[in-house]
Amino acid sequence: MVDGTTGTTGTAAGEEALARRFEEHRGRLRAVAYRMLGSLTEAEDAVQETWLKLTRTDTAGIGNLAAWLTTVTGRVCPDLLRTRGARREEPIDETFVPDPLVRPLTTADPEQEALRGDSVGLALLVVLETLEPDERLAFVLHDLFAVPFDDIAPVVDRSAAATRQLASRARRRVQGATPSAETDLGRQREVLEAFLAASRGGDFEALVAVLHPDVVLRVDAGALVRGAAGSKVVHGARTVAAQALTFSRYAPTARLVLVNGAVGLANTPEGGPHSVMGVTVADGRITHLYILSDPGRVAHLGLREAMAG
Repeated sequence: MVDGTTGTTGTAAGEEALARRFEEHRGRLRAVAYRMLGSLTEAEDAVQETWLKLTRTDTAGIGNLAAWLTTVTGRVCPDLLRTRGARREEPIDETFVPDPLVRPLTTADPEQEALRGDSVGLALLVVLETLEPDERLAFVLHDLFAVPFDDIAPVVDRSAAATRQLASRARRRVQGATPSAETDLGRQREVLEAFLAASRGGDFEALVAVLHPDVVLRVDAGALVRGAAGSKVVHGARTVAAQALTFSRYAPTARLVLVNGAVGLANTPEGGPHSVMGVTVADGRITHLYILSDPGRVAHLGLREAMAG
């Protein structure tokens, strides 16, 4: 039995029924994989690998399909993380920005609302990138998806007690490194509108005023972009404001969007670099900015659709 339905029989009807059941869980599996990997394309790869494993499994022995699929996806993701690390000539550095989830500011799509429901912001994803694969898995499955430690333990090849310690260590690192943030979308929008107005007007002091004195700007332009538009980390309100004015010619085409459930900016200027910016807002000022302008990765984010919504 599979959650009250019969397992696959090898018939076309059985395979079709299994595919329907899998689709019911796809959104949750994609959410797990995205939080583990910080990459939309790799998350889709992980979900597809989970489906392939399901088709090669005798489903009659699966008592809880949702739990089985979640743990299998969890098992696939650390392997992808390790493969990613082996593929890179250099490890991820402090300029890395995870793939953002970009949606229209007025979106009401139920699936995407559910995906944003547990508020996985870019700031959290950046911190998760600093964890070891098993730490990340224990934290994501337990703290974000309420998977019991007894179910996670076999995936990380540890006892339940050791898995609990793994998640606890990851939790401390996450809590210590994730900045506090304003959650009210209306207040976020006010701050982003002030930032955008100052950028469009070339008003340096107005930009400084909307930025926290210790603001941090992280730009991920990929490995191929060099010069002023290249990847960088910039600290301090006046330095970040100067950086924003350097690219103020693109501000007129920027639009407010939702970036991982928070208000951010997307831009697709004609003939210019396409980009998306997520921010952390606290106490009425921007404390962190995360800009992804890597051409290869931005091309898959659907920015024009988000800006048109």
